[in-house]
Amino acid sequence: MGRNVRKRRSPLAVRAVAASAALAIGGGGLVWANFYASAHEENSGQNSTKAATAQVATIYCPDVGQQLTDVPDPARGEVDGELATLDQQITDAYQRLATTRDAQAQDASFVQNSVLQPLKDNRAVIIDRIQLEISRVGGNAPDALDGLASCTGEAVEQPQTNDGQAGDGQDQNTESPAPGGDAGEAAPPVGGGQGGNGPVAADFQDITTAQANNQKGVGANGLTASGKTGSTGTFTTKCGTNGNDNHNTDNVIVAPGVTNGAHHLHDYVGNQNNDAFASDADLAAADTTCQNQGDKSSYFWPVLRVQDGTQDFDQNNAGGGTEGNVGKILEPVEAQIKFFGNKTGDVVAMPTALRIITGDAKAFINGNANANANWSCTGFENKVQLEDKYPICPEGSNVVRTTNFQSCWDGQNIDSANHRTHVAFVQADGTCANGFKAIPQLRVRLVYDVPAPTIENGQVVNPFAVDSFPENLHKPITDHNDFINFFDTNTMNKVVDCINTGQKCT
Repeated sequence: MGRNVRKRRSPLAVRAVAASAALAIGGGGLVWANFYASAHEENSGQNSTKAATAQVATIYCPDVGQQLTDVPDPARGEVDGELATLDQQITDAYQRLATTRDAQAQDASFVQNSVLQPLKDNRAVIIDRIQLEISRVGGNAPDALDGLASCTGEAVEQPQTNDGQAGDGQDQNTESPAPGGDAGEAAPPVGGGQGGNGPVAADFQDITTAQANNQKGVGANGLTASGKTGSTGTFTTKCGTNGNDNHNTDNVIVAPGVTNGAHHLHDYVGNQNNDAFASDADLAAADTTCQNQGDKSSYFWPVLRVQDGTQDFDQNNAGGGTEGNVGKILEPVEAQIKFFGNKTGDVVAMPTALRIITGDAKAFINGNANANANWSCTGFENKVQLEDKYPICPEGSNVVRTTNFQSCWDGQNIDSANHRTHVAFVQADGTCANGFKAIPQLRVRLVYDVPAPTIENGQVVNPFAVDSFPENLHKPITDHNDFINFFDTNTMNKVVDCINTGQKCT
């Protein structure tokens, strides 16, 4: 069940961002220009024409990786590398979209001919390689892959209320925009954020006016599995808040062997050897920030930044400022890592090196099927959990990100081709479906002391946001969390015993 180091692969080189399309701020870092002219500005006729023409906000591409549920083990390393190349291609195309606004204003066909068609051609080559790599080792690639090369330009709508405030947040299940946006349709002004690619005012919700929705647990997709029956104990591991600034833009689960495979920056606590090239042996031998030295598990999530005009160490780096992830990185003031039981019965031990990804870093483009974002404020967590809004907290209250992980395991695999099908959430009655086994459910609760942003004239001032793939525009629904189990056997057995016997252990 172990994983070996894959052959080192590098994504396509990140295209240089044209200085004429960037803003120099805070120490000379280059960030995206806000390329969306306001429809309400009193401009010349030429500028008004640009505002009406340059309306494509992001790029929608079907997620190839989610279709790959059965890739033979001998092909997974190469397939993972090809999927990382697809991500890099989208990033490159988005950068071209963001830095060619003048050309788009002059030529209505520019986006299709100079951005989307080359992207389709490049994606088709990589998809063909994926199919060949799967068939070479005796597998069968899904027929649907042939139709996943085409991408569309999305005119992302961000409606505002008449008073310039963000939406009321009553509907917490808003779907992402449907694919197929027409570049000929006018769109309202979008962009926002210090970097020009989000977040926008409509991404925020005053928590004090939000509808209560959390009587039964944290989030619709992340209900805690435990209850008053079954295995009622808990195990808390204390691993710090990443005060030692362990960051990188890799993702060894999704893109092993690929530098900057995540295209955004992660906080790491626990295991200190996690990068793109870490083998299971590297992770097992690593130091850990956890107080319990029997826990060398890796816990990692995208950083949260405040876009207040300041910059951080990565302002000129891939995965940082050159990919639209701008602003000051915020360290959590609290990072609670806790394991729960199952309300219908006992849990079994997690296997060593089990990988779990929860949430979807591409949920704004992919839709909500795998989304698992829960945002709230201290003092409001038992009342409101926001799935597609960042909270504006009242004075004295802090921002909270809470994630409940999948707690059913197929009993065999530490990972799967799409990194999802080997684990699952419990059913409504708390049981695991399809013969899966209940395992300890991980909950990560992160608390941040964030200055509350304000909404002024329909624009968000000093927003905060999670790092994201650039085309996902820092939407709150893209929040996600990652875990690789490296509890030693004795400590994992203690976790299981504590949970199954109703104890509260650390």
